[in-house]
Amino acid sequence: MATTSASSELTLDQIQTFEGKYPKQLWYLFFSEMWERFAFYGMRGMLIIFMENRLHITEKAANLQYGATQAFVYTLAFVGGMFADKILGYRKSIFWGGFLMIIGSFILGFAPEKLFYYGISFTIVGTGFFKPNISTMVGGLYKPDDPRRDAGFGLFYSGINFGALFGGILCVWIGKFYSWNLAFSLAGIVMTLSLFIFVFTKKTLGPIGISPLVNKIAPSRILVYDIMVYLGSILVIPLILILVSNTDYTDMVMYTFGPLALIYIIYETLKYKGAERAKLIAAIIFILFSIIFWAFFEQAGGSLALFAEHNLNNSVVGLKIDPNVINNSSNSFFVILFSPFVGLLWLWLNKKKIEPNTVVKFGLGFIFLAMAYYIFYYTRFFADSNGITSLNIFTIAYLVITIGELCLSPIGLSLMTKLAPQRLHAMMMGLWFLASAYGQYVAGLLGAGMATADDHAPLMTKLISYTDGYKQLSIYALIAGVVLIIISPLLRKLMHDVH
Repeated sequence: MATTSASSELTLDQIQTFEGKYPKQLWYLFFSEMWERFAFYGMRGMLIIFMENRLHITEKAANLQYGATQAFVYTLAFVGGMFADKILGYRKSIFWGGFLMIIGSFILGFAPEKLFYYGISFTIVGTGFFKPNISTMVGGLYKPDDPRRDAGFGLFYSGINFGALFGGILCVWIGKFYSWNLAFSLAGIVMTLSLFIFVFTKKTLGPIGISPLVNKIAPSRILVYDIMVYLGSILVIPLILILVSNTDYTDMVMYTFGPLALIYIIYETLKYKGAERAKLIAAIIFILFSIIFWAFFEQAGGSLALFAEHNLNNSVVGLKIDPNVINNSSNSFFVILFSPFVGLLWLWLNKKKIEPNTVVKFGLGFIFLAMAYYIFYYTRFFADSNGITSLNIFTIAYLVITIGELCLSPIGLSLMTKLAPQRLHAMMMGLWFLASAYGQYVAGLLGAGMATADDHAPLMTKLISYTDGYKQLSIYALIAGVVLIIISPLLRKLMHDVH
């Protein structure tokens, strides 16, 4: 097999004993992830605007539809992580997932109105295989106790945001002002570039990401298992099509799948004892809190996108720009701009021996989230008589929300690989993304709850409805942050030597 010969070129020890700050393989994964995130966030930014403008779905229904679509993306990331851990390995999972995403993007590019749910179904299943496994491979580049791991995930996270920035700007702009066909096709083109980079650099990854079945069973049996997974993922696409096109089924799936996944991870946790079990319990607590964070944060693709579409002017710092371009790209722009400074701040605080621990950083993430949503609420006081308010204030809120994200999200990716045993890495990364699925699902419900019953209601009525909702989210985020900070000593004990 090709993977076996590739593994003989570099040993894991040779990869993990690299000199300098970053292993060279990180850059290859960085660029592959960057283009995949271009496609993903470009697609995410287009969804709710396309559904409202071209599919003529009501605002309330569009919020629910958006939440369902994104929830299934992240739910299948959990499933994709399990198949990678047990059968395919990370490499095959990434290739197969990228291939399905390319097909889905070009289906959308060909006939977005007629084939919308078909294309979305392919991209959902594809993302489930791609997303958790490339993040897990980053963790494999480092020894468990390597202090450079967090910096590596920080760089990888910036790759996500470079892709999200350019995808968020270009896809939305091209779709709204030029051609939806071209916008969806652009996602397929950059996804092809992502897969090309991965395929032609995977030989540098040594044994990282090969099938866990290699050298355990005969190659012919591995091939049979691989084909069964590929066929199964194709056969599940019609089911995803039914679930995504009818949000009435979403509740049933989410109320069933989540508890089952939690029961399974508890079952796996009980197999361990002592420190390993305690670390897994800590990881589960972090994951549960992250559901709340993403439910609020992911209003960006739902209610905030509709708020930007209808209730914002088109001027930021004196420049004329479409509000949805700001909504879909400012978070990534601020992450790229400020993440180095946040990293330097942590280093400076560490030298002074006053750096907050990981749990407190999570809590601070919620505090900043609360501040951001209060600013979103406060935009109502800058509105004119027509219900149009300030894009400048809206953008400031995104700056604050980004600082909160920088306290939580890059740390979360790294934590999952540090708290979980090696054999559960991809599954725990998948569970982290499953938490995002439930966050997306709840985000859709919250957004639908904020939408006015009448799509033709006056813009001032829509402004009051959405900003009332943002005020409530601000209060809930503040409570979650305070609770996390209060229980931080208990969580630190569960984490043992993980910082």
